[in-house]
Amino acid sequence: MVADTANAPRPSASSSKSVRFRIKRQDRPGEAARWEEFVVDVEPGANVISCLQQIARMSKTAEGQATTPVCYDSGCLEEVCGSCAMVINGKARPSCSALVEKMADASGTITLEPLSKFPVVRDLAVDRSRAFHNLERLKAWVPVDGTYHLGAGPKDTPENQETRYTLSTCMTCACCLEACPQFNLEENADKWDTEFVGPHAISQARLFNMHPTGSTLAGERLDVLMAKGGVNDCGNAQNCVKVCPKEIPLTESIAAIGRAVTVHGVKKFFAGR
Repeated sequence: MVADTANAPRPSASSSKSVRFRIKRQDRPGEAARWEEFVVDVEPGANVISCLQQIARMSKTAEGQATTPVCYDSGCLEEVCGSCAMVINGKARPSCSALVEKMADASGTITLEPLSKFPVVRDLAVDRSRAFHNLERLKAWVPVDGTYHLGAGPKDTPENQETRYTLSTCMTCACCLEACPQFNLEENADKWDTEFVGPHAISQARLFNMHPTGSTLAGERLDVLMAKGGVNDCGNAQNCVKVCPKEIPLTESIAAIGRAVTVHGVKKFFAGR
């Protein structure tokens, strides 16, 4: 049965409302930031990204001053890629799943800022290379090169699979890093390997350590997490788990990795390594 879209009711002009967006802007890295405001007519059910698409087409601010299009990152538009994360009304979250009707304050204003823990490229777009670098530090992958001819891999339990599925939904949006007081802006890449890896990386280490094949690299991951910038640098603020859009049990992962690091360290001590 085909729906009759031609006669389907459309939102009337009266159903839309005006929302003011207050956006922190920066033309290029190292330049001073400024604030600009835009007024957007929003239909029911609109999200922040759809409003940013409208704002990008505007050539003037709400005050009538000429301006350039607002720059931002986006990809899947369905809370899977994580690229559209920003600070909305003071809280880090993906903008594709942020509904305007729930975000606007009493005055009908929504404030948008770039994530503060990463260098600004322009406006709301930031360089999150450090977040992905920390995943590389922990070898957050399953080593399968050269194993394709060995037949079926080891079996796993449904319980482990269920836990790993939840952990695997991490999209490296960096909301947890924005909320973490131990993870701070560091633009010097030479210092990344001694700074806190962040809750996202710790949770991904747990994910791959639980994988029957991925666990072959567990010792190497735990070595990194024992060193400076590892799990012991976590201050247990638990902000990360509160802002995670995927509701990943990040504090459980941190606790599990903390125990694993302790056992790993004791084994290394008695083995004389």
